[in-house]
Amino acid sequence: MAAGITGVGAPVASGPVRSYGRALAVLASIFFMWGFATVLNDILVPHLRSVFDLSYGQSLLIQFIFFLAYFVMSLPSAKVLERVGYKRSVVAGLGVMALGSLMFVPAAALPSFPIFLVALFVLASGITLLQVAANPYVAVIGPAESASSRLNLVQAFNSLGTTVAPLFGGILIFNRSTSGNATGGTESALTDAQRLADAHAVQLPYVLITLILLGLAVIIWRFKLPDLGGNARRVAAKERAKESLWRHRNLVFGVPAIFIYLIAEIGIGSMLVNYLSLPNIGNLSHADAAGYVSLFWGGAMVGRFVGSFAMRWIRPQMMLAAVSVAAFILTATSIATGGSLAMWTIILVGLCHSIMFPTIFTLGIKGLGPLTEEGSGLLIMAIAGGALAAGQGFLADRIGLQLSFALPAACYLYVLFYALWGSRPTHDAGDETLSTLD
Repeated sequence: MAAGITGVGAPVASGPVRSYGRALAVLASIFFMWGFATVLNDILVPHLRSVFDLSYGQSLLIQFIFFLAYFVMSLPSAKVLERVGYKRSVVAGLGVMALGSLMFVPAAALPSFPIFLVALFVLASGITLLQVAANPYVAVIGPAESASSRLNLVQAFNSLGTTVAPLFGGILIFNRSTSGNATGGTESALTDAQRLADAHAVQLPYVLITLILLGLAVIIWRFKLPDLGGNARRVAAKERAKESLWRHRNLVFGVPAIFIYLIAEIGIGSMLVNYLSLPNIGNLSHADAAGYVSLFWGGAMVGRFVGSFAMRWIRPQMMLAAVSVAAFILTATSIATGGSLAMWTIILVGLCHSIMFPTIFTLGIKGLGPLTEEGSGLLIMAIAGGALAAGQGFLADRIGLQLSFALPAACYLYVLFYALWGSRPTHDAGDETLSTLD
């Protein structure tokens, strides 16, 4: 039986609602893989910076191009979802991701930084399609009052991917490269032969990722996932025509909240290896710093598991306000100090990041009813804010890497504003549920 996103009391098909646990378990693997692929960029940024002798600003073109794909491809992805449904969209997204990761082979063989950027754009285009399909699905598959808890739970598996990725990259990229084992900035003195060998170190991990993505696409294709039927989509389209997204304050302020939060998340993650390698902070090699990056993302994973359960008793808005204040204090402390204190306070920011994205997302689509898909598309498009994390790279080139963390610190103030005021709905179109499952 097809499924549809509707308001309360408006089921799109008859029949009992079955447990959605199996579908969530399958989708958790999708969340894991796109988290893994996204955070592997945190290894690519310092690695390719050494290979191609780039400035901080130039190296963060990696994140700029990657997250630009969210802006360019979100609306086309929403059209794909509307036309082919959830299951085919997920399979297509995995296929596009596999193509992008496979393109790393010729990019490393040449080696060519522009081809790396093209490969990253293709990879991110696949992730965008997965995000557009999976996030709203998880949010509306069950009761609206537990949407934040549910999305935080599956996002915890996304964070598991982000935790494993730096370890994976450290072993298969940094440990197999000359620049990855250098300390004190000596990676800038590589010979041409060493740079070429370091570029080739990227090939093996991305071939492995390609194979995993293709295998996962086959598994999802054979699994019966809920989908929107054609009739349900036509009914929803008629309902949507009577509504306006701009009547929903929680969405209007939620889109910039996602955008601004991603500047902070991606900026810190991208600069962390270089930051921990500074002599006055950790004086670590890139290979050693990768393990601490894993702790940063591991904090986000732990926080999402804890937050998923805590939000059953604590209002999501209050938890979002608390972690935004904590993130600001920790980042400011890291800027103002040095050594171990500066290192560990910035790593602990990962714990504060844990619930930010999924909580903003679910607060942003609350009460949208038949507008849920459009609202979700705008929120996913706002992930393009990660592209402006390149601004931290340009700041680092001009005022120093440590002071550049003032940019993410400022971002947390807007998140606090959203938690305390911007997330309050001005119009409630009803609880959203996924009425029937295949």
